[in-house]
Amino acid sequence: MLLCLPGRIDRADIPHLCERLRVMVRAEVPRARDIEHLDPCGAAVGVQQSGPERGADAGWVVCDVSALTQPDAAAVEALARLQLTARRLGCRIRLRGACPRLQDLLALVGLGDVVPLLPAASGVEPERQAEQREPTGDVQEGVEPDDPPA
Repeated sequence: MLLCLPGRIDRADIPHLCERLRVMVRAEVPRARDIEHLDPCGAAVGVQQSGPERGADAGWVVCDVSALTQPDAAAVEALARLQLTARRLGCRIRLRGACPRLQDLLALVGLGDVVPLLPAASGVEPERQAEQREPTGDVQEGVEPDDPPA
């Protein structure tokens, strides 16, 4: 399931966002079909559910926050309340597209682990190289014939 947040969130929007999450999780949304809603500010926000049984993502709602370019305390409060609502409904929220400022704000208020980020899928695997080691020096221990074995 995908929940897209608008670019600006006011505290008055939070109950509406939580209700939208409740409806989305409880409803039987037709698979692979986008449904458009209007938020209180009049911006279109999409809700999408796709894939049979949702596979490994069962129990997770992906919250697209890429439109939040200037997050503030209201946005952080909204994400915390959305996570609380999701947990009460038996699922959890993961953030997609979080800007560095939002990540910093979440970490600052101690919510970095409570509202986790969706791992970035770049589609490019990093190159791996063998570890370079310095050659060992030629250390030779001399053993005296009179030394007892260790």
